[in-house]
Amino acid sequence: MNIMQITQNAVNLADSLATANPVLTEVNAGESMNMLDLAIKGGWIMIVLGALSLLCFYILFERMYVIRKAGKEDPMFMDRVKDYILSGEIKAALNYCRTMNTPSARMIEKGISRLGRPVNDVQAAIENVGNFEVAKLEKGMTIMATIAGGAPMIGFLGTVTGMIRAFYEMANAGNNVDISLLSGGIYEAMVTTVGGLIVGIIAMFAYNYLVTRIDGVVNKMEIQTMAFMDLLNEPAKK
Repeated sequence: MNIMQITQNAVNLADSLATANPVLTEVNAGESMNMLDLAIKGGWIMIVLGALSLLCFYILFERMYVIRKAGKEDPMFMDRVKDYILSGEIKAALNYCRTMNTPSARMIEKGISRLGRPVNDVQAAIENVGNFEVAKLEKGMTIMATIAGGAPMIGFLGTVTGMIRAFYEMANAGNNVDISLLSGGIYEAMVTTVGGLIVGIIAMFAYNYLVTRIDGVVNKMEIQTMAFMDLLNEPAKK
């Protein structure tokens, strides 16, 4: 077989594919498909992924607000608490902590309310409040982690159901198999995979970002706790 024959066979093959596959010729000469059209092609799985993405963004912005509020503190907070305690103004120190309304302030407030007891009891009370405050900061994080891991799996579920539908329609078509019969199932299979991966990736990055912000607040809480415990031990050192 010479080069001219190979070229002619390739041209004939391309013509036959174009004739047998009107979907491809439509795509080449037709209109482009936007994101909404692709999402509709994904079927009911895309509705689930859309709901998960909305929930993910709600948790992200709500936690960002809470964490930002928890991280705002007066740089002179411990200095003022120290001044109140050393001057014997315990009630003033408690009122000052209440006005701050931050996780660190609530921990120190609990410690001040336990003044006069053994140091270990004071530290245990502060740690209990700290654990409660960290749990409040992490509210909703489990849901976001579940979305990060579950959205791709839901997308793969749509892939499987789409391919099953495509092969079912192909089996029912018998000898009259047309690529247009398979297009719906294939669209659903591919679109749900992409949608699940997009939602999962966004949720994963959002989760790691929030974890980093929460760790920053927790570090501030630990620093304030150490400073308060040093303040309690200060008279014993003199």
